[in-house]
Amino acid sequence: MLSFWNRLSLVKRIIIGLFVGIALGVAVPQYAKPLAILGSLFVGALKAVAPILVFFLVMSAISQHKKGHKSGMERIIALYLIGTFSAALTAVITSFLFPVTLKLGKSIEDITPPSGVVDVLKNLLMNLVDNPVHALSTANYIGILAWALLLGLALQKASEQTKVTVANLSDALSTIVKWIISFAPIGIMGLVIDTVATNGAESLLGYWKLLVLLVGTMAAIALIVNPLIVYLNIKKNPYPLVLKCLKDSGITAFFTRSSAANIPVNMDLCESLGLDQDTYSVSIPLGATINMAGAAITISILTLAAVNTLGISVDMGTAFILSLLSAVSACGASGVAGGSLLLIPLACSLFGIPNDIAMQVVGVGFIVGVIQDSCETALNSSTDVLFTATAEFAQWRREGKSF
Repeated sequence: MLSFWNRLSLVKRIIIGLFVGIALGVAVPQYAKPLAILGSLFVGALKAVAPILVFFLVMSAISQHKKGHKSGMERIIALYLIGTFSAALTAVITSFLFPVTLKLGKSIEDITPPSGVVDVLKNLLMNLVDNPVHALSTANYIGILAWALLLGLALQKASEQTKVTVANLSDALSTIVKWIISFAPIGIMGLVIDTVATNGAESLLGYWKLLVLLVGTMAAIALIVNPLIVYLNIKKNPYPLVLKCLKDSGITAFFTRSSAANIPVNMDLCESLGLDQDTYSVSIPLGATINMAGAAITISILTLAAVNTLGISVDMGTAFILSLLSAVSACGASGVAGGSLLLIPLACSLFGIPNDIAMQVVGVGFIVGVIQDSCETALNSSTDVLFTATAEFAQWRREGKSF
């Protein structure tokens, strides 16, 4: 049995863990509930190792970077921004085509959303100059990237022995991550048991139209818009790459519901694709911070649902501004479960919607979050690898390399 289990691919083992978790959560929820701790341990381990892994990977990559080596980061960042804006614009269009309304009335307390775009940008800048120890302990990836970049640049003039030591620490952390990921099937089983035993489907039935619109739009981005962006860059059938990213990255992200926790998984996938470590060690953690297509969709659709509920008319110009605002706001969303919901009041302010009503919309977001946030994170995280690979494959195509 153990030999057979080890011969299975990680994805197959995860699917088995998924079905076992569903079966236990439905059949014996009261007895299976204690097993939910396995999911918490798995996500906790990923979150614990991800910040220090990113710190050493980026620092090692920058310290050993040779002048003249093309990293392709400019193209990757451009793809991140284009993808996020395309998602926001698509969400606005689908909201116009299939308008939905909400049942408001539930008050949400003890939540402090950003007061405006300036507030979001200010938070990003303050995270940039965060104390390095505090950045590592709180998983502030903007601060981690900034300090890793600075230390990496400073270490470029260090001795080769020092650079090798940093590289060895980076490799050791990568090995630890692989050990943790090998427990993904058990961890996901625990996460599924917790979701099924605790929430069920009853609370979602009243918002099925909203859920269909959210998930349908995310599926359209993942299976139509993103493949088009990839094709325009690599001039080849994009679906093998798209589906591999969704399978190997999206499935895990769906259950961890955290772009930050999925960073180690994405690093492993980039390695299997043969991508340049100097590039993906920077682009993947950066993507977990600013590549937020799913968040842009959530912000746009829930905001327009509130607008429809209140009977506010929206012209095309305002809709386009909402797309821009959602994309910019999404880039400031935290890479944790539910991180995009707190930015909905910011988008609602564009239409003069009072904060107390906007916070009720956030409450609706938490109700549907069992499915919405999982799909959102799967789209966000898998796209980090997709666009990183797209940029590198495009470079290979220009150089005449096969891929």
